[in-house]
Amino acid sequence: MKHVEELIKRYPALAGIEGALNAAADMLIGVFEHGGKLLLCGNGGSAADCDHIAGELCKGFLSRRPLSQEERGIMKNACPEIPDALLDSLQQGLPAISLPAASALMTATANDCAADNVFAQQVMALGNIGDALVCISTSGNAANVCAAAQVARARGLFVLALTGADGGKLASLADLCVKAPETETYKVQELHLPIYHALCAEAEAHFFS
Repeated sequence: MKHVEELIKRYPALAGIEGALNAAADMLIGVFEHGGKLLLCGNGGSAADCDHIAGELCKGFLSRRPLSQEERGIMKNACPEIPDALLDSLQQGLPAISLPAASALMTATANDCAADNVFAQQVMALGNIGDALVCISTSGNAANVCAAAQVARARGLFVLALTGADGGKLASLADLCVKAPETETYKVQELHLPIYHALCAEAEAHFFS
């Protein structure tokens, strides 16, 4: 895959996980091709990564993704009042939801149910068979992320984990675990960003090239 290959050239340390990166790109593309959506969870810096990934997928990333003439026509027929200028500015997107962004729901879940359920409860409510959950944890052992992975597996979602070199508990809970070859938290996070940028770019190129 073009963007994964370019990633390896820029970050030779990732050469050992090239197969996992290609498999992760294929998984995401397959989910979107079959009408599924992406749920994302993580804590701290990984929570910010969830927001970042959703931003790259829900609108144009490396390409603008204008609406097709067919889609414009469908929308115009459904709502004749919609202005052409709005249709001109809209972009096609791939459905991705950052679970850490739901602060009110997370605090309600932590208060009313259990603190480690803050992501698991959202997966229970939002996840469907054919969707995917991306679990980001540098250690692979974050309790709330592991709980979400367990619920996702039980609900028939694909689980993709982004971790450090060890993989932690997530390695055995995920359908696929991409292990950044570092152990210190900040160094793992430094590799996670170009990794998920490459995955988002592969998905965008597949659907919007």
